Amino acid sequence: MRGINMITTETSPLMHHIPSILRRLVIALMINAGLLAPVIANANKYQASINHSLNSPALQPYALLAKTNKKQESETIKLTAKQRKLAEISTLHITEQGFSLAGFVTAKLIVDRDSTIIIAPQVDVLVQARNVVPGQRINQGDVLLTLGGLHVAQAQAEYITAEAEWSRLQQLDENAISQSQRLQVQVTAELKRATLEAINMTPEQIKALAFNPKAIGSYQLLAPVTGKVQKDLVTLGQVVGAGTALMQLTDESHLWAQVELTPAQAEKVKIGHTTLIRAGKRSLEAKIIGRSHALKNATRTEKILVSFDNTGHQLHAGQFAALYLPNTEKNTMVLPDASLTRNHAGNWQVFIEDEQGFKSQPVTVVQRQQGMNLVRDLTVGSTIVIAGAQFLASKQVKPSHQH
Repeated sequence: MRGINMITTETSPLMHHIPSILRRLVIALMINAGLLAPVIANANKYQASINHSLNSPALQPYALLAKTNKKQESETIKLTAKQRKLAEISTLHITEQGFSLAGFVTAKLIVDRDSTIIIAPQVDVLVQARNVVPGQRINQGDVLLTLGGLHVAQAQAEYITAEAEWSRLQQLDENAISQSQRLQVQVTAELKRATLEAINMTPEQIKALAFNPKAIGSYQLLAPVTGKVQKDLVTLGQVVGAGTALMQLTDESHLWAQVELTPAQAEKVKIGHTTLIRAGKRSLEAKIIGRSHALKNATRTEKILVSFDNTGHQLHAGQFAALYLPNTEKNTMVLPDASLTRNHAGNWQVFIEDEQGFKSQPVTVVQRQQGMNLVRDLTVGSTIVIAGAQFLASKQVKPSHQH
């Protein structure tokens, strides 16, 4: 067929205006008559020249480069912990459920209640000094406020007295007083200690107070966790009633997302399902952890809670994000643009992580929309890179040098 096309090209231009079947018949008659022997000879020489050029030494480096690219794409890329952090590698575990680009809802990011603490002393306190501001990053043990007041001084004094009495009885002979009296003194001392713990004094502060009665009347409120001052609710000089919140601290390395779903959408949701959170250019793997199983009267929607790891504090409570829900379509996955790169042949590829490292895998992009892609040809159970793929692709094309 290729020979006939070449012969047709080298014969009269009028051949292009003859129908295909007639054209082949005319060529066959011309061959039988020996009229096309010179043309066929030239065509054979042309094809031989092409084959010779492809095998010439000048093209060998390009052939070697193509083989090298294929070999490098099949090799496993290993990163150190430092490289992984620098590249901001983020992964997503592929489960059996599929996804679609149309199956997303708007979610509001909220604090992880398991990583959030509200500080509310259980006695009246006076705010004597402030040491932090809203939004400030704090470490465990940092001074938040200096608190004091009449009720604080009274609680501290009662503890010092009760602790001194208990220490005195412990040095006496067991038969010096009755067992019931001993127990009563011990219980009183522990009750006064618990009162100081209820105003968020640390064990070290309580122990130091017993040996320094002059410190009665104030104490420093220390951060119980590392995180951020999410809410700051008091002012200098304010007297705050017992049980009133002073501050809210939260660890934003974990966040929740809250969405409202219609009954039809909620049918596809199961506790433990994997989903995808996208806010701006950030994409993170998330897990469905709860659902209310009750509809709101006004909106007829059900509340769903999703938890995700927010290491690096990329996202913040109060932001809105797109939450991609599981879909009935199997073997498809919604992936951000940051997860896709091109291989040496110009086709789409992703990077899969296993125990050995990262390895590229060709994929089929079915649909693209607003920075997200519907992708096929992924294996259930594998872990795919959804951020940092460009860094891995750069490592892929660089030849490795061993010394």
